Amino acid sequence: MRGGKGGGLLVAGTTSDAGKSVVTAGICRWLVRKGLKVAPFKGQNMSLNSFVTREGAEIGRAQAMQAQAARVEPTALMNPVLLKPGGDRSSQVVLMGKPVGELSAKGYHGGRQKELFEPVMACLEELRSTYDAVICEGAGSPAEINLRRTDIVNMGVARAAKLPAVVVGDIDRGGVFAQFFGTTALLSPEDQSLVAGYLVNKFRGDVSLLEPGLDMLYGLTGRRTFGVLPYAHGLGIDEEDGLRVSLRGTVRESVVAPPVGADVLRVAVCAVPLMSNFTDVDALAAEPGVVVRFVDRPEELVDADLVVVPGTRGTVKALAWLRERGLADALARRAAEGRPVLGICGGFQALGERIEDEVESKAGVVDGLGLLPVRVRFGVEKTLARPVGEALGERVEGYEIHHGVADVRGGEPFLDGCRVGAVWGTHWHGSLESDGFRRAFLREVAAAAGRRFVPAPDTSFGALREEQLDRLGDLIEEHADTDALLRLIEEGAPAGLPFVPPGAP
Repeated sequence: MRGGKGGGLLVAGTTSDAGKSVVTAGICRWLVRKGLKVAPFKGQNMSLNSFVTREGAEIGRAQAMQAQAARVEPTALMNPVLLKPGGDRSSQVVLMGKPVGELSAKGYHGGRQKELFEPVMACLEELRSTYDAVICEGAGSPAEINLRRTDIVNMGVARAAKLPAVVVGDIDRGGVFAQFFGTTALLSPEDQSLVAGYLVNKFRGDVSLLEPGLDMLYGLTGRRTFGVLPYAHGLGIDEEDGLRVSLRGTVRESVVAPPVGADVLRVAVCAVPLMSNFTDVDALAAEPGVVVRFVDRPEELVDADLVVVPGTRGTVKALAWLRERGLADALARRAAEGRPVLGICGGFQALGERIEDEVESKAGVVDGLGLLPVRVRFGVEKTLARPVGEALGERVEGYEIHHGVADVRGGEPFLDGCRVGAVWGTHWHGSLESDGFRRAFLREVAAAAGRRFVPAPDTSFGALREEQLDRLGDLIEEHADTDALLRLIEEGAPAGLPFVPPGAP
């Protein structure tokens, strides 16, 4: 490795959602299977899907997934800056796992972002001093020329750390050759000197039909393509951002396994504004016979056996949305009829009697839906925890990320929240990943819904996740030039890469 430091690579992308997160995870799993000690890194992440590390730091959920791919414990070093959108123009800034304030996009890019460059680079250097390789994920596109001056996640990091970069493009969307060429041609000569080549993602069909285009791309840019990754269905890997979830689609593209019992169980997830940690329902979607969909209309709750009100970065905004859409009345009817409802984190808060918020929305006192005897007061300090407990006779693990402090005034205890009839509420994210508890909960839901649904006795969410991560590693190992990638990671970008005009303006 170079200069006594671990090797490294920047996985950049032509666009958001090009596949940077999954490619980074796949490279991490491939390297760790080769016997290398590897860590993921993303200097700055913008996401509402986050996770709590064992030391109580909040990081992007994607980096926690990549750490699992690398078979290491996630830490704040792997995602030193996390931006959590609170609306169209502002985000909460989380630095080294702790919130440090709210900033507008203009305020962040106008000065604060430059201040964060030094701690971001310090984290990367610490990781490189500890690991054989650090695989860095970029954000958006490195060719966002309006933001290059304050960049702390793409070529700014690559330049400072002298890391080679590969650019990932999603060919399923079309236009990938123009994206590769244009991305390269909009970078400065110094940045271009680190862009070693490209990775095509989500290809369907015969690769031989693509090869003439790859040859022409090499002729135009002097850069090779390191692999063509096929479109892989049903990976089920954590999404970067819950804001982009399809309201009408299923959670995953994988085929729903047949039910063990006579009936399926239908789960409707209210797609509230600023939805966070919607990955909570992934464990339900993994169960044979459980069908999960995201909804935004009251009529879509009619045939649901369970309705989930998920986490949100804007509880008061979500409450208003539920009322405007008629979903609040539909939830009240369900509760009165004894039909199951589960609120998680912000969803739990919305199901309570009253919310006092001078922190998140600054709306003051707002009436909740009144389905649970809970009053919530928002505090300045954020709760970040990894609780362990018991519910329905089973051990449960979870994680908490919230400003709201719940005063539970009745009902049956349920994790840190409560239950009244068929309405449950808790602040614990990730609880449904505990297999025994998930099965017990689904049995309760089926009984309340009158369904002859039987949870599969052997579904292991942890094992399914490991299988998915191994599939990502297989994609890299089988469809990328791994020898060339390893040389990049160990030796850096090759010398003499040609300049592609016009370069950055």
